Amino acid sequence: MYKLFTDGGARNNPGPAAIGGILYKDKEVVDEFTQYIGEATNNKAEYEAILYGLKLALRYKVKDLDCYLDSELVVQQLNRKYKVKDKDLAKLFVKVWNTMQEFKKITFSHVAREDNKEADKLVNKALDQNI
Repeated sequence: MYKLFTDGGARNNPGPAAIGGILYKDKEVVDEFTQYIGEATNNKAEYEAILYGLKLALRYKVKDLDCYLDSELVVQQLNRKYKVKDKDLAKLFVKVWNTMQEFKKITFSHVAREDNKEADKLVNKALDQNI
C-alpha cells in the first residue's frame, strides 16, 4: 500500500514558502521531495505540496494512494466537504482534481501536525536554505 505525506508552509503567511513530502510503500520510503516555491500563503503551499506529491506517485506508476495532510481545510476541500472560495486555491484545486483522475483509488485524510513531522522537516529544510 502506498502512502503520501505532504506539507506546505509559509513564514509570515503569506511569505517565503516551501513544500515537502514523502512517498511510502508499506513502511519503506520510496522517494521524498523538498522545494522552495517563493512567496505564497500556507494554503497555496499545501495545495502545491499535494500536487507535487501526486505527480511523484504517478512517476512510480502508483494507482492506489492514501494521502495524509495536516491541513484540514485542504483535506475537506479535496473530499468535497468544503467549497473552494479563494480564486487562487480554486485553480490549484482543479489541477489536483485533474491529476487525481489518473489514480484508480485515492483518499485524503487529515493528520495531526505531530503525525506529519517528517514532511514538515522537509518544508523547513527548504525554507532555511532559501531565506
